[in-house]
Amino acid sequence: MNAHRSAINWLASWWRLLQFAALLLTRAMAPSSYRRDNRRVLSEQIVIATSNNLVWFSVLCALISLVIIRIVVVTSNSYGLSRFALEMVVRVLVLELLPLTAALFVALRTTLPAGVEFAQQRLAGTAPDPRAALRTQFYPRAAAGVFAVWLLAAVSCAITLVLAYLVMYGFTPWALPGYTRVVGQIFNPAVSLILVLKVVFFSLAVAVIPLASSYYSGAASPLRRRTGAAHGLADMVRMFSVILLVEAASLMGNYY
Repeated sequence: MNAHRSAINWLASWWRLLQFAALLLTRAMAPSSYRRDNRRVLSEQIVIATSNNLVWFSVLCALISLVIIRIVVVTSNSYGLSRFALEMVVRVLVLELLPLTAALFVALRTTLPAGVEFAQQRLAGTAPDPRAALRTQFYPRAAAGVFAVWLLAAVSCAITLVLAYLVMYGFTPWALPGYTRVVGQIFNPAVSLILVLKVVFFSLAVAVIPLASSYYSGAASPLRRRTGAAHGLADMVRMFSVILLVEAASLMGNYY
């Protein structure tokens, strides 16, 4: 009986997640979401989500990328495989690690705290009506989370490509044709499409999942009426599971 009830609650939580995603999609397509007052709230949330994360994330990615690139270059030279160093750096960092890191960074810094904040307001009885809050609070936070993941992933990938060239070839323009040829061979149409889809699904998981449970927290079972820390932990587990599924699907698409 307990297993049956747990399965029903698990399915109901995912169904509410899909409903919330549909509500956000409807709100994104509604012209009223982009009126003057709503545009101001939306732009403020986008600026907050990106400005608080962009500088620190760029510096962190640059430092980590430099270390990893240097390790790959030295190791490849020691084994006589230097011609594969650039391809390894691009595939490991740009295609796999950086989009995943961007999504997790935005989740931990922006969307998960926002979900916990909304859930605490609902449990305390101080939250506004959910229908009104969807337009004024939930949709701006979700759109800001999606945009932040896109921007951080694009900036970090560009920085890493520049650093890879500088570390491997130095400050010379003569290696640029060979560099662009190798990078272009890696980013064929199939790989580029998989990368774009992965970033899109990462951003949707990061933006939607932490906010969905707090939007429906009033309708959840008593077991869901828990502290903010436990609420954020449950959202984190659900979000990580979706991100791992997306990452596994991208790996299968790239290498199988």
